[in-house]
Amino acid sequence: MRKSTQYILNNIKHTPQIAIVLGSGFSDLYKSLENIIEIKYSDIPDFLQTTIPGHKGSMFFGQLMGKECVMLGGRFHYYEGHDPRDITEYINILYELGVQRLLLTNAAGGISSDLRPGDLMVIDDHINFAGVNPLIGANDDTIGPRFLDMSDAYNKEFRNLIHEAADSIGMLLKSGVYIMYSGPNFETPAEIKMFGLMGADAVGMSTVPETIAAHHCGIKVGAISCITNFAAGIGEGKLSHEDVLDVGKMTKEKFKTLIIKIVELI
Repeated sequence: MRKSTQYILNNIKHTPQIAIVLGSGFSDLYKSLENIIEIKYSDIPDFLQTTIPGHKGSMFFGQLMGKECVMLGGRFHYYEGHDPRDITEYINILYELGVQRLLLTNAAGGISSDLRPGDLMVIDDHINFAGVNPLIGANDDTIGPRFLDMSDAYNKEFRNLIHEAADSIGMLLKSGVYIMYSGPNFETPAEIKMFGLMGADAVGMSTVPETIAAHHCGIKVGAISCITNFAAGIGEGKLSHEDVLDVGKMTKEKFKTLIIKIVELI
């Protein structure tokens, strides 16, 4: 067992079944938990630190709708200079803690003409355009296979449950393909045009490495993108991270309502 896992176990009362990663602008959703125990990333041995505005840099353990959960207020990105394996080390910790389901959230730019800022999109599949893969290197056969099948990376049962949750509260959810771009710069209009031709509906700079790592160790993955802006060349004006955070704040309550319902149905 990792030192980081043991440290966490020594500081929580119950092990989580469900993990939720809170993307840019959504870190405050941890307040929906009951009996919150906060563990700062900076206190966990051998744990990375987040450097991105809108990411709190803590794990929050507690109960939501009677289920034991952990919410991660911030993630790590390839563009921060991290090795792909280090980006997803926390996934292995979640696995050691006993997490069975992982709900990933992110902020993304809309490519499809069907998407507008403020929309929520369930990720059906992804395109790993960044070429970042946390499985490169020696494989731990006790966790997962060397050559991993990715035909159901975003668990179909979990995706159906997310849609069921949205339907039950009268919320319109979109669905589509997410493409990962390395960042940190936003994409060019030519790149966005190419991504659309490749079949991508939304673009962002995260989520894919975590999905690969979680699927590798058998954790069921579901993912939701908040469309915070039109991708380059589609909308007018320049793109900025501040705009991403602003739209995230505007959709925070909608996101919170959906997440609570999802956890209730699990």
